[in-house]
Amino acid sequence: MARKYFGTDGIRGRTNEAPMTAELAMRVGQAAGAHFLRGDHRHRVVIGKDTRLSGYMMESALVAGFTSVGMDVIQVGPLPTPAVAMLTKAMRADIGVMISASHNPYQDNGIKLFGPDGFKLSDRDETAIEAMLDQPPRLAASEGIGRAQRIEDARGRYIHAVKSSFPEALRLDGLRVVVDCAHGAAYVVAPMALWELGADLITIGNKPDGTNVNDGVGSTAPEALQRKVLETRADIGIALDGDADRLIIVDERGRIVDGDQIMALIATSWQRRGLLKGGGIVATVMSNLGLERYLEAAGLTLFRTAVGDRYVLEAMRRDGFNVGGEQSGHLILSDYATTGDGLMAALQVLAELVVSRKPASELLRCFEPLPQKLQNVRFKAGAPLETEGVKAAIASAEAQLAGTGRLVIRKSGTEPLIRVMAEGEDPQLVSQVVEDVCEAVRRAA
Repeated sequence: MARKYFGTDGIRGRTNEAPMTAELAMRVGQAAGAHFLRGDHRHRVVIGKDTRLSGYMMESALVAGFTSVGMDVIQVGPLPTPAVAMLTKAMRADIGVMISASHNPYQDNGIKLFGPDGFKLSDRDETAIEAMLDQPPRLAASEGIGRAQRIEDARGRYIHAVKSSFPEALRLDGLRVVVDCAHGAAYVVAPMALWELGADLITIGNKPDGTNVNDGVGSTAPEALQRKVLETRADIGIALDGDADRLIIVDERGRIVDGDQIMALIATSWQRRGLLKGGGIVATVMSNLGLERYLEAAGLTLFRTAVGDRYVLEAMRRDGFNVGGEQSGHLILSDYATTGDGLMAALQVLAELVVSRKPASELLRCFEPLPQKLQNVRFKAGAPLETEGVKAAIASAEAQLAGTGRLVIRKSGTEPLIRVMAEGEDPQLVSQVVEDVCEAVRRAA
């Protein structure tokens, strides 16, 4: 059944336009709070956010919603999504909330929910909460209204947790690192963690003003990081996104390294150290065929899921994997975190850089990717993928790629976009079939 509010990563949209309004945020607090009022203990929720202008408004609305149904609120301020997940579990909270639209521009915002175990909510829980959103709230009695308070040491707790994932015997002394915080949630914690480990640090994207999150910086706009790495002759560059659950790397030559190459490095490193579980990794249908071939040569498997880090994590938990992620840079290391953590994944790469003494351009070129092209087509309404013209274009593209490549087409779960991706041995053919399908979608849209 189609859902009205929740997408592939919580609720997301343009602020002050349905569904992303303060009114809905308050109702989410009331519904989610009521759903997790289980047992006779004093219930609590942890709420974090990124640096968007609308974060204060959405936070206040959520606080009102949760307290009105009898839940105490702990506000931790701007912190990465994985930090909120970690604190939810560590503080024995019943639910965690991250207010963020991730890599989207500041005009958007979103609400991500975590259960008491620190994992994103299941489809079942989200469906139950969504069903309550249009119902009258279950308000607490006057004497049962919840309390709200802020804690001041949340950043320190997260920094300690992140550093605990880094090999204890190693330091980053002498390593020149540029970190791009996207003017987002990690603007304090990422530079602090790297500095404490000894890195010679250059920081960009660390001056949020409420409207500049992801604006020309961060993992979805790595050009600023590329320029800074070359300008400062750094050994490596690290780019996070607005809520710091995503990582893209730039090597010392200024070349972009995506999540596939990072997963390949971590998988083989952990395999060598006897840390890898499940005999391989989990990735999505968007990951390059070159990654799959590289892992096979190393005796490892690649288990593919639908797009979305929640589906990656579900497969990891079900089948016993401890490394998984997406080409876009969502990287999950389940020995240390319950969701994607860009900073934690970056530390695994930096550890290998220190141990191997290789340049990043060599270390992070694990395999030669097959030619791949991804193009997005924006649409206003309707279902373009259901039209006969688009179906015919897709069938034609699949026939042309048969045996030499593959085609992946999906509707974005967070934006009104159709994403068209193809890969194969012939780059010209890949480019042509993507353009043909995109043109058919444009006509239908």
